[in-house]
Amino acid sequence: MSSSLWDRFQKHFLEYPEIGLSLDISRMRFADGFLAEMEPAAQRAFASMGELEGGAIANPDEERMVGHYWLRDSRLAPNEQLRHDVDETKRRIQEFAAQVHSGESAGSKGGRFRNLLLIGIGGSALGPQFVADALGRPIDKLAIHFFDNTDPDGFDRVFARLGAELAATLVVVISKSGGTKETRNGMLEAEAWFTAAGLSFRQHAVAVTGVGSELDRHAEKNGWLARFPMFDWIGGRTSVMSAVGLVPAALQGIDIDAFLGGAAAMDAQTRQPTTARNAAMLLALMWHYAGNGRGEKDMVILPYKDRLMLFSRYLQQLVMESLGKEKDLDGKLVHQGIAVYGNKGSTDQHAYVQQLRDGVLNFFVTFIEVRKDRAGQRFEVEEDRTSGDYLHGFLRGTRAALYENGRESITISISEVNAFTVGALIALYERAVGFYASLVNINAYHQPGVEAGKKAATAILDLQRRITSAIGDAPGSSAAEIAQTIGADAEDVFHLLRHLAANDPDIVTAPADRPGEQKFYRRR
Repeated sequence: MSSSLWDRFQKHFLEYPEIGLSLDISRMRFADGFLAEMEPAAQRAFASMGELEGGAIANPDEERMVGHYWLRDSRLAPNEQLRHDVDETKRRIQEFAAQVHSGESAGSKGGRFRNLLLIGIGGSALGPQFVADALGRPIDKLAIHFFDNTDPDGFDRVFARLGAELAATLVVVISKSGGTKETRNGMLEAEAWFTAAGLSFRQHAVAVTGVGSELDRHAEKNGWLARFPMFDWIGGRTSVMSAVGLVPAALQGIDIDAFLGGAAAMDAQTRQPTTARNAAMLLALMWHYAGNGRGEKDMVILPYKDRLMLFSRYLQQLVMESLGKEKDLDGKLVHQGIAVYGNKGSTDQHAYVQQLRDGVLNFFVTFIEVRKDRAGQRFEVEEDRTSGDYLHGFLRGTRAALYENGRESITISISEVNAFTVGALIALYERAVGFYASLVNINAYHQPGVEAGKKAATAILDLQRRITSAIGDAPGSSAAEIAQTIGADAEDVFHLLRHLAANDPDIVTAPADRPGEQKFYRRR
């Protein structure tokens, strides 16, 4: 290392020893005056974050507060009722988990639960999946499985893995509104499987949902084992420290107090308004520098640890749903956002590092290092070298090789993967996202594009019903003919007809040279 790089490293290396986390931004090539230039904007972002944590309305189109920071320190909540809600929910979660682990709460055929099936999508699955994979151990109290889509084959694969273990499976259904179609479909399919196996679904089912929601009413009416609230002031992508993440984590046997404690410790460190000592603000400023405040470069997340492999998937929603906005707070058209993707080290070195080093320069990298190699005894694969030594060498080598070719990177290092450090890592990125949104003047806490997609999907499903009614007998009709009959777009009709023909045995079609020549009819 040249002396200039060593000096730059020392200048831009930040460590939180009490958390076991450090941040190195020295391999980002920002000019010496960049941080000073951005200081007024950083201070405005600190002020905005302070208002948010104090209970300001952060989502004006929905008139809602955004209080995920209160989940790890209820003392910060703006009123006594919210503090009570947070504390009481955590107490009930821990009590219920203890009852499940002891066998006091059992399935319809008795015996302890050994498996957990989580049904959710988006923020109701990505966070729990990441935490479960990062912190899971062979001695977990319950083995966890997921329905995180509305793919029938995906459902069948999970049921096949559970097999005879269905009777020892607890189901947690997570949906804030209670009407999310993917989650509802998974719930209905699960209920059908339990019923077919002679099991009472209500004795295996738990709901995590908004109070008074469709799912809440359904669970209460049918006598489910338990119901836990999703607070109105928590968004899906920041819900992993609410009942959304704490219920499955506690049932799995993860130390949720340590998980929340790590996040609270990171919040405390990144609440201070001194930019050079604030890791979340430094991250946000590096994102701003890399993409010119316009998201012009992708964020590549490379954790050199198998347990953190799902972190990039988790960050895709946190970053892209929060920052991907058409308009800023002033109503100006801005098309903001940062694309996120990633794999894991050293797998990435045998996949796309070739392009990262030599290809199109449209990205910056974040390496995530875990200093502790393993919990067990040291094993040498060569004299004085372990597998972990190689993993560390590959991280540092790749970082150097990229920098030598003009590729920039950030390095985050944690002491080990445990509940405390994972909580801290999540909190670091949550706050960085909030700061970045302030720097570019957008609302990080709403998602109108997601709602637009849901509305479009509903229209397609309504069209499918109309097509089903319009399909006639042999010799059949083309997509264009049916579209004209029902007043719809011919291409939409064509794709829906092909879907119906592939899945409904009563609807028949035959190949044709061109889509417009293909006929569809109902078998009699």
